[in-house]
Amino acid sequence: MNGNLLLSGLATSDSYATVLAKGNAILGAFKTTVGANSVRVPINEPTVSGTWWSAYKGVIDAGIAQGMKVVVAYWALQNGKEADRTAYFAMWKTVVDAYVGNNLVYFEPFNEPWGYSAADWTTLAVQWVTTYTNVPKGRIIIAGSYSDTDVRVQGADSRLAGTLLSLHIYGFNDTTQTSVAGWTTRLQTYLGNYANRTIVTEWGAPMTTGADYSGTGEGNNNGSYVSAISTYLHNNKMGSCYWPVLRIGDSWSITTLSGTGTNLSLNVTNASGLARIKSAFNL
Repeated sequence: MNGNLLLSGLATSDSYATVLAKGNAILGAFKTTVGANSVRVPINEPTVSGTWWSAYKGVIDAGIAQGMKVVVAYWALQNGKEADRTAYFAMWKTVVDAYVGNNLVYFEPFNEPWGYSAADWTTLAVQWVTTYTNVPKGRIIIAGSYSDTDVRVQGADSRLAGTLLSLHIYGFNDTTQTSVAGWTTRLQTYLGNYANRTIVTEWGAPMTTGADYSGTGEGNNNGSYVSAISTYLHNNKMGSCYWPVLRIGDSWSITTLSGTGTNLSLNVTNASGLARIKSAFNL
């Protein structure tokens, strides 16, 4: 994620007031259209250290205004790791100082730290927790190893006790898998004994291709995946974030954006997919 982050619907010329208004419109639609009560907002060093930050904060503030839990997550510029550790921690200090006092804001030190071994990533995660001791551990979300795919090492580390954990799972993780049981086993394996403190912060599938997710999906990679993951999340009352609720030009987006200026609304791209997402959310 090089340069300033620009979320769908925003423009770099937007003021804080405009970002806040757009954010309220879009996130309000997240709530009414998808039933979402949380949103995950990306950050990186250029976004936080530059002038764009004063406007970009409107996204976070809109989530707070909507009464949503807001997960602020770091996306590395390249190579699955931070380019400069001093800049990384300086970025986080700015964000923590701004939002540690708001209980709706959660902090995700790293999205998909694939540039590290499990041990090295855990060491950095511990450094984050011990650097920002003013952040309650229950509002820190620690990525699993290797792009959030396995939380067992982090879950077992006593230094991270009390934190939440983050796991990602996608159909492309195993394109040969076509059974609900197989996907269920995969998810259970990488959760280990830590399902009760893990949020599946990313899961998703193609939505604009005409796929029908209303059945069991047996015999189909994406179908069995969506069926298995949504059912497991529902049955185990696990928190999750669908990727993505809105992303312009992304065939996995469950909505498209309509309107101009700050008069914005969302349209559903796949009714059967939305039903699965709502089921996963226990709606």
